[in-house]
Amino acid sequence: MPTPIQPDGHASPAAVSAIGLRKSYGGKTVLDGIDLRIPAGSVFALLGPNGAGKTTAVKILSTLITADGGQAQVAGHDLAGNPQAVRAAIGVTGQFSAVDGLITGEENMLLMADLHHLPRREGRRVATELLERFDLTEAAKKPASTYSGGMKRRLDIAMTLVGSPRIIFLDEPTTGLDPRSRHTMWQIIRELVTGGVTVFLTTQYLDEADELADRIAVLNNGTIAAEGTAEELKRLIPGGHIRLRFTDPAAYRNATATLPAAARNDQALTLQIPSDGSQHALRTLLDRLDAAAVHADELTVHTPDLDDVFFALTGDTTLPHQPTEALR
Repeated sequence: MPTPIQPDGHASPAAVSAIGLRKSYGGKTVLDGIDLRIPAGSVFALLGPNGAGKTTAVKILSTLITADGGQAQVAGHDLAGNPQAVRAAIGVTGQFSAVDGLITGEENMLLMADLHHLPRREGRRVATELLERFDLTEAAKKPASTYSGGMKRRLDIAMTLVGSPRIIFLDEPTTGLDPRSRHTMWQIIRELVTGGVTVFLTTQYLDEADELADRIAVLNNGTIAAEGTAEELKRLIPGGHIRLRFTDPAAYRNATATLPAAARNDQALTLQIPSDGSQHALRTLLDRLDAAAVHADELTVHTPDLDDVFFALTGDTTLPHQPTEALR
C-alpha cells in the first residue's frame, strides 16, 4: 500500500503497522493475513459486515488477544515482544461503556487515575481538567447512572485519556447515540487528532467514516477488500457521472453535438457524461465545452457514495449505517 508523505517529503511515521495478521477460531478464519499502515496523527476507519473481523483486529492490536500469525507494531513497539509498552501507549473504548454507574463521574476518573498509578494530587488535577474539557464538570458529583448516553460516552473517552495515550482504539463509539451526541463525539475525535493522537475507528455508520477518516479500509471475509481515502474508494465503483443542465434549447443542441456519447434527457435539457469524478476528468470535459463555446447553466459531479462502495465490495445488503444493526 502507498506510504503517506509528509509536507517535507518524508514518509509519515506509522502509529500502527501490521503485516499478515491472521486469526482463527476453531475452523473459522476471521483474519486471513491483513496488512495495515496507519500514519501517526490520523483517523483510520475499519468498515465491514457482521463477522468480518473488525473487533478481532482491534482486540489483537490492543493486546487483548494474540494473533495466530503475522507481525505488528503499535506506537513503535512490537506487539508480541513488548505488549506492556503497547498497553502504556494506547487507550481503548468499546461500544459498550466501561463507566461504573454506581459511582460519580469524578470517582470514575479518579479510579482510572489510580489504575495508572498517578500521584493523588496529579490524578485529581488530570481528572478535573478532563471533566472540564468534556463538559462534565456540573455532572461530576452525580452518579454516572444518571448520565445520558452521550454523557456516558464522553466520560468513557475522558477516562481513556487519563493515561495520555498516543493511540486510541474506538470500537463503534457512537452506537446508540442520538444525532446531536454523535456530532459532539465527532468534534471530540477531531480535537484528539489535532492534539496529535492517532484514532483507530470501527464504526457501523458509513457517514461517520466519510466525515472523520483520513483513510478507510473495508474488511470482508477476513481480508482487506479495499483501502484508501473516501474519495478514492468511491471512484472504485462505476456509476459516477457529470450532469449538465441547460435552459436554452439551442445551447443544449450544441452540447449534444459536442458530446454525442452523453446520455440525453431532451425534456429536462440535461446531459449525463460518465466520469470517475476526478479533477482530470472534469478539466477534460470543461476544455471540450470551452472549445465548442458551450455554456451549461448548471454542472454537478455525482460519484457513488460509501453505501455503494460497501455493497459492491462486500455483497452485504444490510448497510452498516443502520443504527439497529451493530456490526461485529
